[in-house]
Amino acid sequence: MYDFKNTIDRRKTDSVKWDVKPNELPMWVADMDFKTAPEIVEAMHKKTDQAIFGYEEPQSDYFNAVANWYEKEHNARPKIDWMMFVTGVVPAISSIVRRVTSVGDNVLVQAPVYNIFYNSIVNNGRHVVSNDLIFDNMAYQINFKDLEEKLSDPLTTLMILCNPHNPVGKVWSKDELIKIAELCNKYHVKLLSDEIHGDITFSPYTPAFSLDKDLIQNLMVCVSPSKTFNVAAIHAATIIVPNVNLRNQVSRGINTEELAEPNSMAIPVTIAAYEKGHAWVAELKQQILKNKELVQNFLETELPEVKLVPSDATYLLWMDTKAVSDDSKKLADFIRSETGLYLSSGDVYRGDGHDFLRLNIACPIDTVEDGLNRLKTGINNYKG
Repeated sequence: MYDFKNTIDRRKTDSVKWDVKPNELPMWVADMDFKTAPEIVEAMHKKTDQAIFGYEEPQSDYFNAVANWYEKEHNARPKIDWMMFVTGVVPAISSIVRRVTSVGDNVLVQAPVYNIFYNSIVNNGRHVVSNDLIFDNMAYQINFKDLEEKLSDPLTTLMILCNPHNPVGKVWSKDELIKIAELCNKYHVKLLSDEIHGDITFSPYTPAFSLDKDLIQNLMVCVSPSKTFNVAAIHAATIIVPNVNLRNQVSRGINTEELAEPNSMAIPVTIAAYEKGHAWVAELKQQILKNKELVQNFLETELPEVKLVPSDATYLLWMDTKAVSDDSKKLADFIRSETGLYLSSGDVYRGDGHDFLRLNIACPIDTVEDGLNRLKTGINNYKG
């Protein structure tokens, strides 16, 4: 049994999440309040005991650990020679945007979606085109007619897929992935799949690299233990690219930009996580489900005007607040100023995000209870 009931005080520790006022409760950024798996901490201690921290590069044990994890957890084994180490999923995405598209090209996303995608596109002189997801007051779906229309534009050269989707918590089905890949192939659009949330899933998750060979020749997949094990500051990720020519192109980008050299903890942490972290993740997922059930029941009984969007992935909950406000930033700012509860404002994800707030429940259950009570106070005060 692992400890998911207690946490540590991270105020004044350079934590991005906990750089808040004394009375504030941050439940926004995708950073857990659980200690990572002790097996990972043990591997880090072993590394520091070496007392020398020179240049390193990943060997076969690193890539085998990644492949073995996906085989055991998701019944899909990527080939070793498809993989490259990189210092993070976001640096990888930005590098890929620069390497496989040209200035002025369109890069397609599906809003509401992880807001940093927009930075990676716009900051590099490309244009955002969105195939907005359709929300029917219960779930989100892909508008495939609109997707095909936008992929068919000759200026659209890259699609960034979020699988599972952040912030809406959607796990795309294998059939949906096949349809997306077929459309990208048809219109010669490269497909970049961010699968950083793939391990915290509660319905079948299909890694995009596991599709048929003819569907993955334009594909790049980014994975990492960072969200799964709460090790974001370790800066370790893997890019999986089945096609050798595309892989060489991506490799040239990350090496030119010095994104392929690990720090001293990246390799041992990744290996420990993927070789010894199965039981920890299984217990983590059970705790997240308990926390999610608490949120669902609380909203139904105490805050019926706030609806929880059904989800099958991540520890980030997408709450429909349009019955309270159609300005999520204004609402989030008010709740924070009134109660200290710090949530993610849905508008940053674009699309229909102005109607939503995002809540991080990767924390002890008493913290979730505190957050919900603050949310109730904030909503009630906002309504006046």
